[in-house]
Amino acid sequence: MAIGLVALIESGFYLAQSALSVPGLWLGGLLGLLAGGCLLVGLVTPLAAVIVGLGALGIGFSVLPAPTPNLFDARLSAIFAGIMTAAIAFLGPGAFSLDAILFGRREIIIPQGPRRPES
Repeated sequence: MAIGLVALIESGFYLAQSALSVPGLWLGGLLGLLAGGCLLVGLVTPLAAVIVGLGALGIGFSVLPAPTPNLFDARLSAIFAGIMTAAIAFLGPGAFSLDAILFGRREIIIPQGPRRPES
């Protein structure tokens, strides 16, 4: 939820900036708003986490233009957000997410291999 809220706030900074005349920045702000909202409620979690992570790393390493109030102005915070979103993408949605309600919870059963004789 924390990364989703940070993505929503950062996207709000993009959309609220008055000197925003480039359509690509509007698109980036709307995409970040959509991905942050999806992370917040747990809908298409791996895809939303990848989008938010790439956006945070892009802003932190000055690949994407940053808004005036910037939450990812330090590279350390951008790296932290990238690591957190990678963990979210690999772990998937939680038990109380919309993905779990829509698609059901998954349980991985590891079959027991053949027993080795003890020496």
